[in-house]
Amino acid sequence: MLSVGLFVLAFLCPLLGAAIGSAVRRRLPQHHLDRDVIDVIKLAMGLMATVVALTLGLLISSAPSHHAMIEGEYKKIMASIVDLDQYLLAYGPETQPLRTHERHVAAHTFKRRWLDEDFGPTGPPSEDGPNRFIDGQRQLAQLQPANEAQRWFQHQALQISVELANLHWLVVSQQTATAPLVPIFILIFFSAIAIFAGFSLYAPPNATLLAILVLPALAIAGATFLVVELNNPFSGLLKISSQGAHGLMQTFARSF
Repeated sequence: MLSVGLFVLAFLCPLLGAAIGSAVRRRLPQHHLDRDVIDVIKLAMGLMATVVALTLGLLISSAPSHHAMIEGEYKKIMASIVDLDQYLLAYGPETQPLRTHERHVAAHTFKRRWLDEDFGPTGPPSEDGPNRFIDGQRQLAQLQPANEAQRWFQHQALQISVELANLHWLVVSQQTATAPLVPIFILIFFSAIAIFAGFSLYAPPNATLLAILVLPALAIAGATFLVVELNNPFSGLLKISSQGAHGLMQTFARSF
């Protein structure tokens, strides 16, 4: 998993920097580590640490919003699917093939998001093509209402099908439009190496220094893990629950 790999890398990079700093300290002439030089190193490392902290803070603050937005829009999609099925059912028995098509498209869509889970029959591969929403709307438009009630249900179903297609593509576009996290984290990791190398120049290595440096390394690793997990809402440990999708498909199964 990407989040676990970046967590390990984020934890090891600061420790690597600390090891490099300790090795450099042993080889530097003593006048290179006098008080004035150490003060300048502290200022430089403090500035770099502030930039890294601000970057991680911005990523952490935006990641939960992205996760919550995708989850909310998927709930809207499921609610729209239920409404569409109810309107089709109210129209009459002639919409049974259209309801079956709707059920297969929903199963395909959920299966694409939660790859390892079963959402019931998905129908032929043709019902998962790029025109699956247009095909459903074409079948809806070709219905011949026999009265005003059927005409009203047809109109409402067409409106919901358009909204459903728009919501689906909105979620897809938002998932692919997230920040390029890997390049950002590469910069953060190199900065962490430099910061911890500077820290290790302050004092000779010992167990206490190592324990103190491990704590911020864990903090950076934990922040990295959270950002990656929350920016991948359909995978990982913090993925959006599929319970609502399963409940929807079970409702479909009982209504057929």
